[in-house]
Amino acid sequence: MHRSLKKNETATQFATHLPDFSRFAGALLFLLLGVGFLSACKSSKPATTRATTVYIKDPTILQQRADSLFFAAERSKILGDYRTAITQFSDYLRLIRTNPTAYYELSRLFMEVRNPGYALGFAKKAAGMDTTNKWFQITLADAFGLAGQFDSASAVYGKLAIQYPDNDEYLYNKGMFLTKAEQPEAALAVFNELEKKVGLVEELAIQKERLLLKLDRVDDAAEEIHKLINQYPGEVRYYLLLADIYNANDRKEEAIALYKSSLALDSANPRALIALANNAKKDGDHAQYWNYLTRAFANPDYNIDEKVSYVYPYLQMQGTDTSKLREGLILSQLVIEAHPDEAKAYALQADMYSQANMLDSALYDYKRAVALDSTRYSVWYQLMWIYSRKDDAANLLKVSNLVAQRFPKEFMGHYFQGVANFLLQNYPATIEALNEALINGNVDKSMRADVYSLLGDAYHATGQHEDSDSSYDRSLLLKPNDATVLNNYSYYLSLRGEQLTKAESMSRRSMELDPASINYMDTYAWVMFRMGRYELAKQWMEKALQSPQAKENPGMLEHYGDILFNLHDVDKALEYWRLAKEKGANSVDLARKIAEKRYILATERE
Repeated sequence: MHRSLKKNETATQFATHLPDFSRFAGALLFLLLGVGFLSACKSSKPATTRATTVYIKDPTILQQRADSLFFAAERSKILGDYRTAITQFSDYLRLIRTNPTAYYELSRLFMEVRNPGYALGFAKKAAGMDTTNKWFQITLADAFGLAGQFDSASAVYGKLAIQYPDNDEYLYNKGMFLTKAEQPEAALAVFNELEKKVGLVEELAIQKERLLLKLDRVDDAAEEIHKLINQYPGEVRYYLLLADIYNANDRKEEAIALYKSSLALDSANPRALIALANNAKKDGDHAQYWNYLTRAFANPDYNIDEKVSYVYPYLQMQGTDTSKLREGLILSQLVIEAHPDEAKAYALQADMYSQANMLDSALYDYKRAVALDSTRYSVWYQLMWIYSRKDDAANLLKVSNLVAQRFPKEFMGHYFQGVANFLLQNYPATIEALNEALINGNVDKSMRADVYSLLGDAYHATGQHEDSDSSYDRSLLLKPNDATVLNNYSYYLSLRGEQLTKAESMSRRSMELDPASINYMDTYAWVMFRMGRYELAKQWMEKALQSPQAKENPGMLEHYGDILFNLHDVDKALEYWRLAKEKGANSVDLARKIAEKRYILATERE
């Protein structure tokens, strides 16, 4: 067993060492109630006080009142109600100002609530009132440390080390505070002094090694670890520590030798294997790199989080080097084999597949991940995202319903619910889900704009035109150059024959943003048609129909027929209406247009 420093007494063990606080002055006491207790500490903002004169003739009553407050404060402290304890000790000090223990207690409490200024003020008060109490001195040192005054903290522990030479921890703490004070030479001298007393101890050797490295004394730092190796030759950690020192200081050959010595003691040691793998990678020896790396990944004692961190760069490298996909998948499979019950192992492999657009394989592993740990929202999100990429509305709805129930405050669960229901033409459910997303979602403007856009589509589908228009307007306020929203909004207005000037402006803007879109040309042509500008409508429709895709689009063919009829070219209009029907057009009026050889207005529908 390694030798360690003696445990220090802690300031919370003070009970048997406290001064007697129960003896108070008798007779008539003059008290100043209302004086703020924080006046006991030095603050940059002096407290405003108001003195109230109170005469208490019976010292017994005073004693009882003070004792009651003290013990109430102790009880609150034990219960963890530190702020109440602070108030109660402060009330106690309004009655009794001569008890250093109360100041001590307030200092410890202010440390608990992370208020270094008040903690130090009260610690100074307690230590000044009773210079012989070591608990007050320890608290003073701790308060100096909390306030960042490390020199002062080390000085206090230095005095304690002289007063109590048998307590090794005081000297150790002095060295630690000197280290924090950026005084490595002084700290090193303290640790050397302590080592003469206690002999070779790991904590001391490690602290000395760190200080020596800070002083660029690499060989001396290495010697400290050599001493540990000589004393404990079977301890792998020390070989690794020494190897890391050499590796960090470009002494590669010495480092590699030590890493290999570590493997002689522990053939599957992941730290040594990873270090050797990295060195082989730097040397361009891919075979050795891969050998060491896969051996490390096969070890179940190698922390899975470190493995995941190591593999994730392979996700980014897939795009530039296809061999990295194969390597990343091999490593992720090794993680699964070493940690078969870890959800994150399957999620890692699923991420690899997803990045490579191997969606079915990704789905399989994401499902295994949530089966092992259903609390990971990020994995559920990936499942929803893949189902949306696959246009699998049924499974997207199934998963998003679960996510919305389990993670009601997560925006994307409700959003994907809305998307799935829209794809399935469940428009009222779409509206409900998307409005829930807006209530719960703390997302950027772009994402909110997308929600309002889809809401506009859903409201339009249910005939709620005012809500549809309002949603589109909100979307465009957030993302004014969204060509899709500009196109859809203008098209729906043109179908209704409303706000056609606004529709024309939005449609024209969508074409400016995406001049090659035949859909946007079709919309603009239809807006022109609804405005009675048939020649312009014809020009834009013919421009769209130059595209092979447009010639196969039944809606565009029907639109062109409508435009031609209103330009009195009835025969050609019939030709395009019939062609639209052959391509699958199914508008309610198309059959009547062909049969009656005329354009059917919406107002004529039965």
